[in-house]
Amino acid sequence: MTTAPSCQAAVWLATRSELYLIDPATLCLVDANPAARRNTQCTIGMPFAALAPALPREQFDAALAGGAIVSTSLCRTEDGSRYPVSLRLLHADGQILAVAEDESPVQTLQHVQSRFDAIVSHTPGLVYQFLREPDGRVSFPYLSEGCLALLGLHAAELATHPERFAQLVLREDRQSYVDSMAASAATLWSWNWEGRIWVEAWKDVKWINLRATPHTLPGGAVQWEGIMTNITESKLEQLEVRASRARLAELTAHIEKVKEQERTRMAREIHDDLGGNLTAIKMALAMLTARLPEGDQALADKAAYVDQLADRTIDAVHRITLDLRPSILDFGLVAALEWQVKEFATQAGIACHFQSSDMDVALDPEQATALFRIVQEALTNIAKHAYATRVTVGLHCTRRQVAVKITDNGRGIQAADRAKPQSFGLRGMAERARALGGTLTLSHAPGGGTVVAIKIRRSGANSGTTIADHEVATTK
Repeated sequence: MTTAPSCQAAVWLATRSELYLIDPATLCLVDANPAARRNTQCTIGMPFAALAPALPREQFDAALAGGAIVSTSLCRTEDGSRYPVSLRLLHADGQILAVAEDESPVQTLQHVQSRFDAIVSHTPGLVYQFLREPDGRVSFPYLSEGCLALLGLHAAELATHPERFAQLVLREDRQSYVDSMAASAATLWSWNWEGRIWVEAWKDVKWINLRATPHTLPGGAVQWEGIMTNITESKLEQLEVRASRARLAELTAHIEKVKEQERTRMAREIHDDLGGNLTAIKMALAMLTARLPEGDQALADKAAYVDQLADRTIDAVHRITLDLRPSILDFGLVAALEWQVKEFATQAGIACHFQSSDMDVALDPEQATALFRIVQEALTNIAKHAYATRVTVGLHCTRRQVAVKITDNGRGIQAADRAKPQSFGLRGMAERARALGGTLTLSHAPGGGTVVAIKIRRSGANSGTTIADHEVATTK
């Protein structure tokens, strides 16, 4: 007796399709796979017509000529019942291979349901359907068995009392849940919501993510199909990262505050103590010079040299004091930036232009100092790296925020420049802005160059007197 080829033995045994090998001369069964024997209770050697009495001989001849597909019905030999199949007749090594696919709606539905159940059972989370009627009533037409693991409620219990889901949502998050549902229903856009629920079964709070796709039903109801997942672990990690960043920003702000206080103290001591001592030295030197013997040129030259040395030292003290903390900051941010632009133009030899929408800006000293330092660092970076010939510094104020924009026409900043391991200048500027509750962005300027934009929230009261345009241009 001929059987299925050994190389196809696994398929022959495992497939759900019914496979029959038929002798083309006698149209009797040569072999049948387990699925065929189970469904029809056929035996080897029986005429295939006993299984498919409505199938004419011409169909088998067509199979030998090149294959055919027919719809027929097969009989169960045990009870004589019939069921519809799609029958493919193929020529296989001198025999006819009949492949029967069950077309029974019940059987097809069972196959689809089994596939769906397998997918759902391996999906992490809760697969569900959610229905909202035009009058506001809600229901869950479908809930997977993941309901208990996620919500602590059996699927049947939630389906019977669908209002319990909204009751699980914490009071603080309930309004956002309702608003996101209404927005999704109104626009028919995907419903994506994150929030916290209280799981009574475990006396614990969970973060869940709800993602669903809406569509309208006849009568105006909206139904969503989607999935809910437990995102507690990732959400807690995200919150911890945010808290860590907030603590880092707070620490950075504290360090910068301490640095500025120390700079102010050092500047004051250098100015008062060292500056006062140098002034006293100058006065004493002048008195000694006046008492030098006439005609002693060597002593006169030595006294003149010491006097010049004292002058240079006083200039150095003045410069170091300004670097530590420019006293002009006491006159406000606008005056300080105006002075810094002049100093930059003088020292770097680059045309620098300053404009402000206000004559004065009411900021607390810490904010004013931090903004001044950011601008100072930006101008230093331009002088070192930009190869620019023109720079513009703009200050714009509103009741809620202060914005500073520094624009140059240099070679521009590249993405690799921002990612360099030693780019502490850019990082320091960004951290200063973040510590002020603001942002710092870098972008390309029109026509080439770079734009550095800083925005911070105001903690002061009203701004100063506004004018149309207050400008100071310094060109070297």
